[in-house]
Order: sequence, then structure tokens, then C-alpha cells
Amino acid sequence: MVVTLGSHINTPKRITILGSTGSIGCNTLDLVGCNPTNYIVEVLTANSNVKLLAKQAIKTGARLAVIGDESLYIPLMDALKNSDTEVAAGRNALVEAASRPVDWVMSAIVGAAGLQPTLAAINTGAVIALANKECLVCAGEYMLSEIRKSGATILPVDSEHNAIFQVFDTEQHNSIERIILTASGGPFWGSSLNKMKNATPEEAVAHPNWNMGPKISIDSATMMNKGLELIEAHYLFSMEESKIDVLIHLESIVHSLVAYVDGSVLAQLGCPDMRTPIAYTLGWPNRIKTPGTRLDLASIGSLSFERPNPDLFPAIDLARHALSLGGSAPAVLNAANEVAVEAFLRKKIKFLDIIKIVQFTLDSCEATEISSLGDLISADKESRFIAAERVTECAVKGGNS
Repeated sequence: MVVTLGSHINTPKRITILGSTGSIGCNTLDLVGCNPTNYIVEVLTANSNVKLLAKQAIKTGARLAVIGDESLYIPLMDALKNSDTEVAAGRNALVEAASRPVDWVMSAIVGAAGLQPTLAAINTGAVIALANKECLVCAGEYMLSEIRKSGATILPVDSEHNAIFQVFDTEQHNSIERIILTASGGPFWGSSLNKMKNATPEEAVAHPNWNMGPKISIDSATMMNKGLELIEAHYLFSMEESKIDVLIHLESIVHSLVAYVDGSVLAQLGCPDMRTPIAYTLGWPNRIKTPGTRLDLASIGSLSFERPNPDLFPAIDLARHALSLGGSAPAVLNAANEVAVEAFLRKKIKFLDIIKIVQFTLDSCEATEISSLGDLISADKESRFIAAERVTECAVKGGNS
């Protein structure tokens, strides 16, 4: 299991938030605002949202604000000219910022773009709250090796993995029969293929239970998010793919479960609010109070569970296949998915084309060994090129591939 007990916990904690303007980043800062004396904000980063990044930096007194888009350096400088916050911009600046020594780092940059900054943070030996599932998906074995070298501690932020972590007996790993990831089903659970075929981006991002960014929301709609989470769980908890199940749980109250050899099944429950798993990692190894709604099971009345339909949502089995291929295959899966999701959001392809493009790219790329960051970058680049070509073909055909 990746998570290890660390002794380098200071109060107040010095923290970095990679991706502070996204949903996870904003929720993290909300919790920091509820406990301001417990945290010192060292670094905040964003891709392009200068206005919000500057506002966050001023409010928290962040020592450094970094914008990923280099062309936005001057606007960020202007927005923070009357503050004591340092300003930097560009990809290299993001990695350098992640390398600053702190106690705790929130890794919330969406997609493969978060890999290098996260690795830089890992190399400092800090506690890493991992909200970017793509890091372990793309570079699982490589990341585990870097974690072991640095002595960093990884705490999962995804509600599912965080739930598993809370009920996973690390000292009795052999007594665990399986782990069960729950899935909300997204906006199209119960829909027909015909309805999904004509789904718009606006419909696909309208998640019934969670407020997430567009990319993660689309992944939930295709259920690729659950495929990526399955791969992540394999690395986080050292569990064989065959011992990781997925159940549809429409209410999003039971966030995941762990089944033991004696027949016991332990679950973590809570209202669907990302501040709960974030708070668990932010306060770790202690718990901190959150402003979230408290769970009232009596008012909910009943909880339902179903198995996912692989004919309607083939993404989970596709992820299992990528994991079985090993090597670069999960990185190929992720890269192709990012390209296809972006194309769908731009209305270049249809909803069902997303998984078709991922399947095509996975079939077109030979799984190669990942022994360095360079290997990973090469596999990612090749996958994106193939996926982009397939997107163009789909667009030419009117999205009816």
C-alpha cells in the first residue's frame, strides 16, 4: 500500500495547492479558511484563471502564485502588484513551485499535465494529497519507485480511494478479499444507447450528485472515471485487478467498501461533498471539522446498488484490459481519453465516439516498458497524435464513426 505513516507533521502546516482554481483547489481553500491558524499557504498554482488565482493569493497571503500559461504572466503581476506574493509563469515554474519544501501538497492539476509537478512534490518527501488520478494511471510503477526513494506519503483524495483508505487494514492486507469502488452512474445511467449517441456536452457535464470540472464530469458520464480509478486503486492498495469490483450506487452515500475473508464488509459513508475526503487528508493523521452537511440515513430511507452494464459503459472493461497489458498501456488509455473528451467538449465528435477513439488508440499502440519519465512522455505524445488523427476522421464523418 502506498500510504505510509510519516512523522514530519508540523503545526501550522505549510501547504502548496497545485490547481487551486479548480473544484478541488477551491474546496481545499474553503477548508483552510475554516481553520486559518493551522495552515500557511506557500504556493498556489493555476493554468489560466488569473483573476481567481490572484484573489486566492491575496486572501491567503500565499508566498508564491504561478500561472501555467506564460502569456498571462503580466496580467498576474498586475493583479498582485500591491501584495507580497511572488509571481511566476510557465511549465517550468510550475515544477519548480512544486519542488518547494512544504509539509503538505494538494495535487489537483487535472490530467497528465499534473504528472511532472506531482513527481517534483514527491521528490521533496512531503505528504501528497493526490486528487490527480491520472498520475498513478499513467506512471504507476514509476511513481511508486519515486515515492519509495523519497519517503513521501501519498494520501488519496478521490472520494472512493479515500473511503477505502479509511477502512483498509494495512496490517492485515492478506485478510482482504476485495475492494469495491462505488459509482454514481453519472447523468446517463438508465439511458439508452440512442440517447447517449446524441448527448450534448451540456447534458454530459450535468452530474446528478457532484459538482466537478468539465473533464471529470465527462469521465463520469462515460464511466471512464471508474476505469481510471480501478487502475489507481490497483497501485494505491496493491490489489490485483480481479479483486477490484465496481458497483453503481446512485445515491453517492457509500463511497466505497472493503470486503474481508471473515465475511465482514466495511464501508465509509457520507454526504456527497468533496470537502470530506479533502479534510481527511488536510488534517491527517488527525481529523478536522468541516462545514459540510451531516449524513441523515433516516431521511434518505434506502440505498441501492447495481452492477454496471458493460454494453452501455464499456470504459471499465477497457481500463481493465489496459491494466492487464501493463507498461505504457494505461498511459495510452489516459492520453487518448483526454484528447477525445476535449474534442467532445468542443463538439467535434459525438459522445459515444469518446470510448471508440480510446479503444482505437489502445489497439494501435504497442504496450512498452516505462522505466523513465522520458518513456512516459514519448508514449503519451504518440497516443495523443493517434487519438487526434482519429478525432479528425470522426469529425469528417460527422461524428458517426
